Amino acid sequence: MKSTSSDIDISQVSDEQLPVAKHKLKGWKHFMGLYAGEHVAATEFVFGATFVALGATMTDILLGLLIGNLLAVLSWTLITTPIAVDTRLSLYSYLQKIAGDSMTKLYNWANVIIFTVISAAMITVSATAVRFALNIPAQLNWYPTNLAFVAVVLAVGVIVVFVAMYGFNAVSNFSRICAPWLFTMFICGPLILMPALAESVIGQTFLTSWNDFIHIGSTSVWTGFTQSGEPGIGLLEVIGFSWAANTITHFGLIDMALLRFAKRKRYGLCTSAGMLFGHYIAWISAGIMGAGTAVIVQKSIGELDPGDVAFHALGLSGLVIVIVAGWTTANANLYRAGLAAQAIFKDKSRTTTTAVVGMVTVAIACFPFVFTKLLPLLTYAGLLVVPVGAIVFAEHMIFPRIGFTRYWAHYQSLTHSTPAVASWGLGLVFGFGLNVLDVMSFYYLFIPTWFFTIAVYTALAAKYGAKQAYPEQEA
Repeated sequence: MKSTSSDIDISQVSDEQLPVAKHKLKGWKHFMGLYAGEHVAATEFVFGATFVALGATMTDILLGLLIGNLLAVLSWTLITTPIAVDTRLSLYSYLQKIAGDSMTKLYNWANVIIFTVISAAMITVSATAVRFALNIPAQLNWYPTNLAFVAVVLAVGVIVVFVAMYGFNAVSNFSRICAPWLFTMFICGPLILMPALAESVIGQTFLTSWNDFIHIGSTSVWTGFTQSGEPGIGLLEVIGFSWAANTITHFGLIDMALLRFAKRKRYGLCTSAGMLFGHYIAWISAGIMGAGTAVIVQKSIGELDPGDVAFHALGLSGLVIVIVAGWTTANANLYRAGLAAQAIFKDKSRTTTTAVVGMVTVAIACFPFVFTKLLPLLTYAGLLVVPVGAIVFAEHMIFPRIGFTRYWAHYQSLTHSTPAVASWGLGLVFGFGLNVLDVMSFYYLFIPTWFFTIAVYTALAAKYGAKQAYPEQEA
């Protein structure tokens, strides 16, 4: 389908939909703080406990998380950041030049929903800390059962919405301020609870060697067995889990929205602040804190929520951690949701779309189910957007190298790109089909799905005109 509309008046286009101006580019410190703050979320308490419940061994945790998170950093550095710096556009805007209007709107709607729910989950987790401090009953149903809890969610959510409304600078500065304190507290928590763990395992409250630490961790935290006594996940699953946890933002290219502000492509390495601190140290720390709290309160780690763990480890400061960590993550995700919404409603400012999406987010956050279902949401959301990331990667990185024309659909004035839509659909069928057939671990499905989509899109694009030259349009 070809468009008959005239050229867009650039004066009517929002700044957020244009390439980032040179004077707005940020240095590496901004991205170190941004990623450290975003990826030290209140949900790290949940993921830390998840590895305990899944029955990983301590060796698998120490080695597997390191390898998986390094692979994630490389994914951001080699895949996401080069495209973001080349274009200076968010994926929500860049996709328009590649896939046309129809697919872009569909994809952006999917992103609005995904990041709205993720932000809502972070707000809900933060609210559990306030709930704990105010003695509000735990919310065990999918719906709220206490008006005070709803009031807490509204109060916590308002902060998130206002920060996200002020844009990238506010989001990055908020994270940069909070990150050092969050790091310190996540380190202190295990040190405080280690004596209780040590006494329960070796009969004394202090450690005399590294071997003591390994023994305590292997005996009381990461035992290699699930709570039902069955053998747990292995090294490959731990690597895959930690690598796939953020496929939505690196292989899926969503973080073009953030990394388009980077002065240099190597700033993709700044994501290591989030991965090695948030998804390595914080996950390990959360596992130790969860096990220590379980010993103190005589409950299984699966019965504890983030507020329980944080309070027993760090007192009221721990509750503040849960609140702030939830804020820093929710801020960035709500900013992404606002950008995606603005790409749909181009006549509205990003501030307006973020405010509207924020109100919906806070309403959803009142329902505790978004917190309990976060892990499967992240996993399936990653597989949903990876094919789109593959399409953009193929067009931007591969097509110029094989003699194809980048932006061929744009040069044809297409509002609907059949190759893009078909490749996305076939990629989803392929990825979820592998999952149904149980061909491989779910955590690694994004890899064959990504390569499959690249191959399909390249073949279809060649048939529909990507192999042709467009000298007049490129001039």
